[in-house]
Amino acid sequence: MTELPLTRVAASDLKQRYIRSAIRNTQSLAAIAHVARDEDIAALTTLLSNPDISQPIYTLPDRIDHDSVASFIHQHLDERKRGEGLLMVSTDEHERAIAYYDIQVWPQWASCELGGAIDSDYQNTRQGSSGALQAFTWLFDVIGVDLICETAALDNVRTARLLDRIGFTYMGEINSKLPGGGLRPSRYWELTKNDWQGLQSKP
Repeated sequence: MTELPLTRVAASDLKQRYIRSAIRNTQSLAAIAHVARDEDIAALTTLLSNPDISQPIYTLPDRIDHDSVASFIHQHLDERKRGEGLLMVSTDEHERAIAYYDIQVWPQWASCELGGAIDSDYQNTRQGSSGALQAFTWLFDVIGVDLICETAALDNVRTARLLDRIGFTYMGEINSKLPGGGLRPSRYWELTKNDWQGLQSKP
């Protein structure tokens, strides 16, 4: 298994405390998603029950049902208390889950991994790209990380194209640990805060 992130720069104690506090106090992600709680179990279960959404994502439970999604949410609420992770959900006007964001944070490295997916009905509307851009900016500016890393299955062409277009640096293939055991070959990218700010300042 490859331990993430690949690039590691030790963060100061002050930086680590800031990141943990920001995670613990987060209620929403750039006003596009809220912290997942028990009232989101049914909606998130419906979203993730679509294998086209859940199958490519190695961090999800092997089995998608009410109990496994409830455990998934509670696991992230525990991570939030420690300042080490967040699970966020976007809903529409009918309280239907249309996207989720899974954030694993390593305060000691001022780094995080952002995973997630958007409902297939929205995948060709650029809403997914827009949400990702907002999430990356929020992670750098509000949560305070200096590095974001991303993984994708070898055949996940959509994510690979998005990351390359946004400006992530492709670092090669790694082995990602599956929640139920075993490894999955994955492609791996990184983006630093300095590089992101430079890209955003270009006309």
